[in-house]
Amino acid sequence: MLDLRQLRYFVAVAEAEHVGRAAERLHISQSPLSRQIAQLEKNLGLTLFERSQQRIRLTSDGRVFLTEAHALLRHADRLENLGRRLGRGEEGGLCIGYVTDAMHTGTLPTALRTLRDQHPGIHVALYDQESAEQFEGLRQRSLDIALVRTPPPEDDPDLNAAPLLKDPLLLALPADHSLAGQEELPPNALDGQPWIAVGDSQDPAWRDTFVASCVASGFTPDIRLDAADPLTALGLVASGLGLALIQKSMMRGTTDGVAVRELPWHGGSVQLWAAWHRVDLRPVVAAFRETVLAGRGAV
Repeated sequence: MLDLRQLRYFVAVAEAEHVGRAAERLHISQSPLSRQIAQLEKNLGLTLFERSQQRIRLTSDGRVFLTEAHALLRHADRLENLGRRLGRGEEGGLCIGYVTDAMHTGTLPTALRTLRDQHPGIHVALYDQESAEQFEGLRQRSLDIALVRTPPPEDDPDLNAAPLLKDPLLLALPADHSLAGQEELPPNALDGQPWIAVGDSQDPAWRDTFVASCVASGFTPDIRLDAADPLTALGLVASGLGLALIQKSMMRGTTDGVAVRELPWHGGSVQLWAAWHRVDLRPVVAAFRETVLAGRGAV
């Protein structure tokens, strides 16, 4: 049986890479801290640290164990928080996972406003996570609902999902670009233009997917820059560094120096889904799910 106190000690030492500094952070002396770490390693039959006179470092196994320890401790904190709220007679609160698209499309803020009106005293915890991490949170019951870019498989034994919206992709180009004066842009007008690709860091194939979608639409982009998010891409477009495909919801109050055009022939979009566990939905979770689903539609 894992000792949560020992896990917290392990995380503190792993993050500090120094027993003395970790002991100061934990407000204990070094000797009992070292004994607890040694006892944890003995119980696991695993060497977590490489030790030298100068410093202490995680082994490769220790790094893997640290990732899982972080996840377990986060879940333990959420569970303790839930227990305390239930003990006070509250409804248990809500733990909501989301991707950034759920925020800037207004889907999550709108649902939270409705929740506040219906349950003004309820506690809500928000977790900005990628889809795979949210699915794991639903399975572990550390999340009540997930707002994700892609749904779980249809045959998933634990999870259900429903589409919320499609956020169409629009063309963003520098306001002084030679194409900015044209209201309609055919595919061949974009062929060979310098492009800024907006990527998903969790998807190693995102660049190939982007290029393939462009080629299928009738043009080949000359990718000059990669941007990790739409806001960064808009800033680069405004600086005259290239064209980009940005979802419509990001174009509200468009950045100065950026012109926007629809591309009816492209048809690309960013999708948003709601996902939840199949069983044991508490009433407040079911009510919030219905609120989220009631607001679904295109941006």
